[in-house]
Amino acid sequence: MPEPQGEELQSIRRRQEELKQQYLLPADERPRTTSRGIHHAAFICRDVEETILFYRDVMGFPLVDLFENRDYPGSTHFCLDIGNKNILAFFDFPGYPHPDYEESIGGSHHLSLSVTDENFEAIQNRLRARDIPFMEVEGSHAPNLFLADPDGLRLELYGEPLGYALDTYLL
Repeated sequence: MPEPQGEELQSIRRRQEELKQQYLLPADERPRTTSRGIHHAAFICRDVEETILFYRDVMGFPLVDLFENRDYPGSTHFCLDIGNKNILAFFDFPGYPHPDYEESIGGSHHLSLSVTDENFEAIQNRLRARDIPFMEVEGSHAPNLFLADPDGLRLELYGEPLGYALDTYLL
């Protein structure tokens, strides 16, 4: 997609600053959030077994549950442990054509997962061993790479601890 340039880019940057000034409160002035956190993030997959194997064997996320989706007979809903009591869930829709992944309004851009340096290296080695393409971000202050799962969902492996961005604690 074409990136904004010139005056269009400057206008966007001015608007970003206006929004920041209007809505971003200092940490000690922010109201307490009303959520305990993400219970699970759910995505659609084409092939249940392929998805389980990718997340279990490549990413290192154990399967913790598998059951029929209550909203769609015959659909498999399954859950993987991604650490810190967080669940990554998937389900399929048998009979649905499942078009290719597309970045669009209402869709997802990527899911960023915080990993230790040790796990970052282990996952990176498994990606290389299986010839799964990934893009490492050069010059990042923490280990950082992007890849796609078997259905095209973009994943980011990020070496910063939870709650941090660019070495700044946000929460």
